[in-house]
Amino acid sequence: MMINTIHLCVFKSPYKCTCTVIVSEVRQKRREHHEEQGTHQAGPRYCCEEVYSRIWIQTDFPNIPRSTVQAIILKWKEYQTTANLPRPGRPSKLSAHTRRRLIRDAAKRPMITLDELQRSTAEVGDSVHRKTISRILHKSSLYGRVARRKPFLKDIHKKCCLKFATSHLGDTPNMWKKELWSDETKIELFGNNAKHYVWLKSNTAEHTIPTVKHGGGSIMVWACFSSAGTWKMVNIDGKMDGAKYRTILEENLMESAKDLRLGRRFVFQQDNDPKHIAKSTMEWFKNKHIQVLEWPSQSPDLNPIENLWKELKTAVHKCSPSNLTELELFCKEEWEKSSVSRCAKLIETYPKRLTAVIAAKGGATKY
Repeated sequence: MMINTIHLCVFKSPYKCTCTVIVSEVRQKRREHHEEQGTHQAGPRYCCEEVYSRIWIQTDFPNIPRSTVQAIILKWKEYQTTANLPRPGRPSKLSAHTRRRLIRDAAKRPMITLDELQRSTAEVGDSVHRKTISRILHKSSLYGRVARRKPFLKDIHKKCCLKFATSHLGDTPNMWKKELWSDETKIELFGNNAKHYVWLKSNTAEHTIPTVKHGGGSIMVWACFSSAGTWKMVNIDGKMDGAKYRTILEENLMESAKDLRLGRRFVFQQDNDPKHIAKSTMEWFKNKHIQVLEWPSQSPDLNPIENLWKELKTAVHKCSPSNLTELELFCKEEWEKSSVSRCAKLIETYPKRLTAVIAAKGGATKY
């Protein structure tokens, strides 16, 4: 009965489950053998050896050696598991103190390089490869990333941003839907500095990307958007000054608010560029009864149109314009393709942006 039961279980079970089946059956038969024989030392060993032999003879899987079955049972008896146990491997060349020092230096000085960390470990007598240091940092969830470029913020800038985020954190979603966000940006013909990865075989010439001084020319554009979508883009000819800015507003602001269905009581957002906050410009807003959002200086993280600018420049340079005329055409086409859902999402998640600014105490955020 004991042999048939074990043989049937091994025959019906997949090979990967054989370990568990054998162990469970042997433990059961050992308990039965203890009860029948009343032995505690010689009996169990004889029972196990008998079971090993019977399994080896009776099983239909000749690829499972007897030693394997015996090792499985012994492992279960000692560790209560049949899984592969972790192996010690080669001893680490770095001490625990040196590991903690590496992690502490990388956390306190994010701009430190692997070469500098390697030299610091060599000074204390531990000479290791850069990949070893990289693995140690990875185990502590420290990875190399490209640092974002952000405007330099003084303490007064951080205080103003923090004040703005705190005062507007409780605004309702309907209030943000009444906002009309605006900005200007410069788009260069060959000015996309993003990294490009290419596939190359070893010992072959590197693939290069041609560059042109000063970006090969550029255009300056003005645009605005709301949660209802984007409005048409305006190309700025020549140098931008207060008079030209007021002309753009005169020809586009009220019409854009009407097309985006913001109503007459919308709030207009602009940054603190001198031509934006000039006395004549502010009088123009007052005469037109347009409410202007009070905006902190040096705060691109707070303006969601910056996200649209980045997406626009990426899409335009994928079109590979060859001259400024094509560049302007592609910019207007891609701007009109901006989805309403994307604009609505930027405004919907604006409270999260304010929360991030508060958490950073007015400093730079991931936005």
